[in-house]
Amino acid sequence: MKARALELFKAYSDGQLPSEGGYIVSSFLDESSSYARYEVVAYNGVKSIYLTEEGLTFQTDGNKLFVLSEPPSYAHKAIEPFRRTAKEQIPLRFSELEILTTRNQTKVMVSKAALMTYGSFTILKPSGINFSFIFYNLPDVFETVQKFFTATLNKEAAVPKSEAEKAGKLVIEGLQRFTIWNK
Repeated sequence: MKARALELFKAYSDGQLPSEGGYIVSSFLDESSSYARYEVVAYNGVKSIYLTEEGLTFQTDGNKLFVLSEPPSYAHKAIEPFRRTAKEQIPLRFSELEILTTRNQTKVMVSKAALMTYGSFTILKPSGINFSFIFYNLPDVFETVQKFFTATLNKEAAVPKSEAEKAGKLVIEGLQRFTIWNK
């Protein structure tokens, strides 16, 4: 049985990155709270992939979706996400995000629209508790990514399970709007 997902940098070193495309999920977790940022990048038609000091650079266009999970104790919740410190920032305003407020007052925010990256993009090497996974573009990729987000939002970002499932569905709705596969 073919793997549905692999750790990105291991897949690269083992020659298992699909040039025909896939979905890359990267996390940027706060080690001292349940604040969490995720980036999902879909790519297709790779010209080249190469390793740099910062991470893996893909020579191709991509679609990008951002997910932000903010605990109720987060001190800067009134600050627009694009104005936050670098480690807490995503390049979007509240009006550009679907916002789910959970029963424990955690807010999960998902991009309403995909951002397009033209020419190339770099996936940063994970450090500390962060990770990057490649999800293969198989027929059940949306189900796999949804289960992944449900689990990680529940475990890493303290989102109650039933609401983590709702947030996972929001992520999939965002991925279904990606245009990278329409080329």
